[in-house]
Amino acid sequence: MSVFAPTKAMVFAAGLGSRMRPLTETVPKPLIKVAGTPMIDHMLDRFVRAGTRTAIVNVHHLADQIEAHLSTRKDIEILFSDERDALLDQGGGIAKALPLLGPEPFFICNTDALWLEGPKQNLLRLAEVWDPSRMDILLLVAATTASIGVDWPGDFLMAADGRLTRRAEWEVAPFVYAGVGIVKPQLFSAETRKIFPLAPFFYEAARKGRLYGQRLDGFWLHVGAPHVIAEAEWTIARSIL
Repeated sequence: MSVFAPTKAMVFAAGLGSRMRPLTETVPKPLIKVAGTPMIDHMLDRFVRAGTRTAIVNVHHLADQIEAHLSTRKDIEILFSDERDALLDQGGGIAKALPLLGPEPFFICNTDALWLEGPKQNLLRLAEVWDPSRMDILLLVAATTASIGVDWPGDFLMAADGRLTRRAEWEVAPFVYAGVGIVKPQLFSAETRKIFPLAPFFYEAARKGRLYGQRLDGFWLHVGAPHVIAEAEWTIARSIL
């Protein structure tokens, strides 16, 4: 089976970054630096290395700063999906950006999800296992024991074939969603809502047996709050010694 590597990525950069306050009162969360580099550039650099040609970036909170910063990048095409008038949540953000994303499956990514790469690029590892005949959504997942910044009891259980099931309310799950995945645009094509979340699409795909996971090779850094920045930077510095 030939490897399908998405050429486009939906980069979620519109959020208010409430958990990152007070930093996000003056700087949008995607531009907060970790190890000297804005978080959004950590992700875009990975997409460039994986051969992704276009990133669709939605903007809302302090949108002008994000647009100005990304205007300097020449190694990947940046298209903006403007949500200044209303924050649409991640599902609504995808629906609005569908004309830019096109008909082929695309990457999704959160800008606060960083990782220390293993021997092979995780984006390419995702692409290698993507199988649209079995999957509607494929998520990069990380072991909670190989992560920092995880302050919840996990997200998913994973079968031997990679199929994901949602954690029950009373369970502790061994895997967390690492903020990156591959999604079919057809899941959103019939949506009439303007504002709606993305997570229910994961859960519906899981219910149908069409949500799969690929385990992250490396160490996941969920930089979702100010106190995690120092821990992430220490982890990165230790990895390059």
